Amino acid sequence: DMAFIDADKRNYPAYYERCLTLLREGGVLLIDNMFWDGAVADPSRNDPQTRAIRAVADRLHGDARVDMALLPIADGLAIARKIAS
Repeated sequence: DMAFIDADKRNYPAYYERCLTLLREGGVLLIDNMFWDGAVADPSRNDPQTRAIRAVADRLHGDARVDMALLPIADGLAIARKIAS
């Protein structure tokens, strides 16, 4: 299984949870735009899209259901492998 998230940024957290529900163990989830043109690292950026991407990054980092890596190519690509439900 593989899912790719590259849609409206405000719904990234909901897409993340839905994809994890649909993926079988061992499935891979790719999430695009994790750097959001540098906005996620800029504390002065607090728009809804940036906050949503930060929320997904926080979930990925602390989520025991996945192993993850962040590829610093283009605008950042998160790769998460589902290890548990």
